[in-house]
Amino acid sequence: MKKKKLSLIWAAAIGIVLVIGSVVATLVISPLLTAGTNNNAAENGNAANGSSASGAIVIAWNKELLHIVLTPGTQPTTVHPTRSYAILHAAIYDAVVSITRDAPPFLFSVNAPSTARADVAAAQAGHDTLVALYPKWKAALDQQLASELATIQDGAGKQGGSQVGQAVAARLLAMRANDGSVATPPPFVPGNQPGNYQLTPPKFVAPVFTNWGNVTPFVLNNAAQFRPGPPPTVTSQAYAQALNEVKSLGQNTSTTRTHEQTVIGKFWAGPIWNTWNEIAENAALAHHTNLETTARLFSVLNLSFADSVIAFYDAKYHYQLWRPVTAIRTANTTGNPAIVGDPAWTPLVATALDPDYPAAHAVISADAATVLAAFFGNKDQIRATSDVLPGVVTTYTSYSDVATEAGLSRIYAGNHTRIAVDAGYTLGNNVAQFVISDLGV
Repeated sequence: MKKKKLSLIWAAAIGIVLVIGSVVATLVISPLLTAGTNNNAAENGNAANGSSASGAIVIAWNKELLHIVLTPGTQPTTVHPTRSYAILHAAIYDAVVSITRDAPPFLFSVNAPSTARADVAAAQAGHDTLVALYPKWKAALDQQLASELATIQDGAGKQGGSQVGQAVAARLLAMRANDGSVATPPPFVPGNQPGNYQLTPPKFVAPVFTNWGNVTPFVLNNAAQFRPGPPPTVTSQAYAQALNEVKSLGQNTSTTRTHEQTVIGKFWAGPIWNTWNEIAENAALAHHTNLETTARLFSVLNLSFADSVIAFYDAKYHYQLWRPVTAIRTANTTGNPAIVGDPAWTPLVATALDPDYPAAHAVISADAATVLAAFFGNKDQIRATSDVLPGVVTTYTSYSDVATEAGLSRIYAGNHTRIAVDAGYTLGNNVAQFVISDLGV
């Protein structure tokens, strides 16, 4: 499928917001990026410690984690995978800059001999974090590390890099050991008023991440730092307008949704953080970013994702707004004459197991667009694939366009109102800008 321009004023407006945010981020990050993307070892003077190597090692460990989380039964059901991405890439980045000393670390740096190799440190940190997080995968992870290190000559540089990677990974894992991520969530008890979140069809399964807003953020001061204001009441005209849009466009048998919108609704239905990590991999390869820049990119991106997830779950369970499928099926109980109920209404895509507001896809996509535009500029040649529609490839010319489409997809899928999508974009952009500024990039 070739991406077509969407003639939606709202989409253009959101794109403008993201571009503005991205321009601000670009102004902050560009000085370090310019230095970081110089791959000429002679100019950098860092050939000996491996810091001028390509970012292939970072991408390889990202791909391995992606493979792990996509393997059924591997990811703990009560631990969000963005936490693993953040720990992996924070460790890789801090290991690299512990040796290069070209930029401040995320959390800490460790003493490193001058001969230590940054590429070895990156590989070791990636290995050690994933083995700790997914011990059943140790054999495969050991093999990947051995293959990477086999290409590097034995000696003090290799040994020193390995020790740095081990030390950073151990310290970071210890710091996150009591972050609240393993706490057992309390049973969810739905409210009984119109607008209160209810379990959704077809299986009416209880939500899982009800307590994820209590997890300690990686960078944010607290989970509610950028919490959006309350959504319009279910009796308001604004809510009726937003719900009626989903009722029309998001129904499984909709006659108002176009074929392209149907494909979009299904294309983005998978775990959105995985899709954006794949987009980031493609971008890093296309721009030939070196080791340190690639490590920085994936660290900023995934720390933003992890904190965005903590932030949007905080907001979701603070407001506990029901999903469109519940609102449409029981609309006659809302007291809003502008909404006509349809007890048989079914969305194009099964509804996710959490409240409507804000929309997670919009949060993560605004976040990703802001970070990637900060590194590469908003205008870029972008390629995306889907976990849900294998073989379908979409292309775009700006990161804001990708984010806009991903947000719209949740309306076409019947999962979110425009109100939730708008709030999601604002939250994601705010988190990304804060992470970028706080990390000093």
